[in-house]
Amino acid sequence: MASKKATILFLPAGSNKVKKIKVSSGFIRLFLTIFVLISIGVCWLISDYKKIKAQMPQLHGLEKENRIQKIQLVALFKKINTINQKMAKLQEFDHKLRIMTNLNPSEKQEQFLGLGGSNINTPRLDYQLDEIDKELISQTHKSLENLETEIAVTSRSHVELSKFLREQKSILACTPSIRPTDGWISSGFGYRISPFTNQREFHKGLDIATKIGTPIIASADGLVVFAGREGNFGKMIAINHGYDLLTRYGHLHKVQVSKGQFVKRGQVIGQVGNTGRCTGPHLHYEVLLNGLPVNPLRYILD
Repeated sequence: MASKKATILFLPAGSNKVKKIKVSSGFIRLFLTIFVLISIGVCWLISDYKKIKAQMPQLHGLEKENRIQKIQLVALFKKINTINQKMAKLQEFDHKLRIMTNLNPSEKQEQFLGLGGSNINTPRLDYQLDEIDKELISQTHKSLENLETEIAVTSRSHVELSKFLREQKSILACTPSIRPTDGWISSGFGYRISPFTNQREFHKGLDIATKIGTPIIASADGLVVFAGREGNFGKMIAINHGYDLLTRYGHLHKVQVSKGQFVKRGQVIGQVGNTGRCTGPHLHYEVLLNGLPVNPLRYILD
């Protein structure tokens, strides 16, 4: 069976010649098929381009958001590094304080001393976000974990240091350190010739001579454990300062505190007198450590 053919005539302008081209029907079908496919492809490309163009504002928005997140991540990393560096300085200061107060840092405190401040370089903003994601997020988590541990260790150290300093402050406040009254020392601590027996005897305190009625102040914080008459002391006050320290004030003219009263350093507790066994108005002042008399001059700083 002979294949059908089609004839294509070309009529050039200004020419009498007619050109004829004979093509088979199969070629025409192939040409039409290719033309249809190309047309479909062009239409698809045009449609896809329109979709992409329509999404461009959204893509630009995502790109801007991407860059903002990148800046925020880097800023967070820098901030954590800054906090770590400050934490290192605090730990160093804490270490110096502990040395000054003779509190040696524990093994765990030594281990974390100076851990603050990252040595890792901060990623540049020109990296793609997926390039810095893993590194930056990993570094940030590691820095946060280190910081959390350092804060916990330093907090425990500060609690211990604060407790120690409070105790030291309490000890200082309760340590006799000022003159209990104005006047001059008429008799010191130690052996002397008794003005009553002319025999050598041990004088357990200081005699501070002054006029009757001169105010007497507590030489340190403490609790009044005695206020009244006591044999040769006449009118006497005894103050327990804690830490095995006790002070006694004898030969008073007037007692201005009562037993069980808490007094502060410098508070007026009585007046100088000449009650009890004495040769004239003066204050007999004693300091006892663990129940034994010690030289009060060792505790007078002013």
